[in-house]
Parts: sequence; C-alpha cells; structure tokens
Amino acid sequence: MATELKSQAILDLLSRFFETDEGIKLRKKINLVYQFHLAPKKIGIDEVIFTVDLKEGKVSPGAYEGKPDATFSLKDEDFVKLAEGKLNPQIAFMRGALKIKGSLSAAQKFTPDIFPKPAKL
Repeated sequence: MATELKSQAILDLLSRFFETDEGIKLRKKINLVYQFHLAPKKIGIDEVIFTVDLKEGKVSPGAYEGKPDATFSLKDEDFVKLAEGKLNPQIAFMRGALKIKGSLSAAQKFTPDIFPKPAKL
C-alpha cells in the first residue's frame, strides 16, 4: 500500500526489525497488538491505518481483524518524532497530540524502544 506518509519508511524498518533476534525478544516481551491511525495533516482527515502486531511480528496496512490491545491516533509527523525518540508518548498524550483507545496498560508498554535504531538493522 503506497502512502505519502513520512512514517512509511519507519514502518517498513519495523517490519524487518521484528525478524531479527532482538526484534523477536521484544515481540515476546510485549506480545500486544497496536493499531495506529496516522493523519498526514490533521487527526481525522485522510488518516491511514496501520497495525503493528507484536504477537505475530507483522506490520500491515489496514485495521486489525479483531480487537487491538491499544489504538493510537496522531499526526504522521508526531509518529516520526516518537519513533526517533524526539517526542515522549506520555507528554504527547497529555498535550492531546496522541489519542489512545483500548487498554491503558497496553498503551503504557508502547515506548520508543519498540522502534529499531538504524545500527540494529
């Protein structure tokens, strides 16, 4: 699925990271399914949905077929900042830049550590 999202490259890297030894350890540790609603400009307008399945180690376009553990809605540019460790998820949530549905305990397990650093690939 081709998108104009800046986060697309990060999602592609994440998918490959899940196949590494470190990625497999991370998947087993977290073992949750996250769904992301990413908006190129503004939340709710032209958003794209991605599923990050840490149970199966897959990143896929579209909604999860079932109930994700937590769903995050945010701007594409904020997703990139989260992945790069330049935006704290808790601060983004408190400022309203990150909206969460589902299990708050599952959402709290979402940290920038989920995203691979280029040296790890």
